[in-house]
Amino acid sequence: MTQTPRPRTPLTRAKALPPWSLLAAGVLTGGMLGGAYGVVKTPTYAATSYVVAVPTEKSDPASALGFAQAYGRVATQLAVLGDAQVWAGVPVKTLKESVQTATSPDAPMVAVTATSSRADLAADMANAVARALTRHAQDAEKSTNVELQQFARATEPTEPSSAGPAVTGLVGASAGGLLGGLLLLVRPRRTAEAPGRPAAVPGPAVAADAHGQL
Repeated sequence: MTQTPRPRTPLTRAKALPPWSLLAAGVLTGGMLGGAYGVVKTPTYAATSYVVAVPTEKSDPASALGFAQAYGRVATQLAVLGDAQVWAGVPVKTLKESVQTATSPDAPMVAVTATSSRADLAADMANAVARALTRHAQDAEKSTNVELQQFARATEPTEPSSAGPAVTGLVGASAGGLLGGLLLLVRPRRTAEAPGRPAAVPGPAVAADAHGQL
């Protein structure tokens, strides 16, 4: 009796593909999606302004270093951002989301970095927060004996800080290759038996052999 061939299901077709095809498909698909994301994504620009804490005659470098750490934390507080919004021309919420500060354990310096989809606005926000921070430090200079001065103004960046299509494409290709490799590991393996083939049943023992074993 002739058996009707079974239809090829997606799982059956996946079994028929060569093992490297899943890996190649993952790399190609991931690279294309990553590159497309890099093209359509709005570029981000970053600009950094630096201020330095200088001790007065009544203070010392160690105190200046300690106050620099403190001013680095104060820079993103409402008291400073409230003044900075006037010079930056953006709301306090925007400054809160776009401005970050960093300090060094070895130097009494505060780095104020702002990010934006506009290069000029990134520089304006960084300079505005640095300016507001120095004004805030001047009001407390008599009690801290530390003066905060502008060390370097932020300049308008010429290149975006976000990853471009080449980088996002490479990341996507790597992720796609990893996913393809995982699918390759869990891919069903081919068996020696053909699909639908009944299992072999051993024939009955002859009567003579059975009688001899009694």
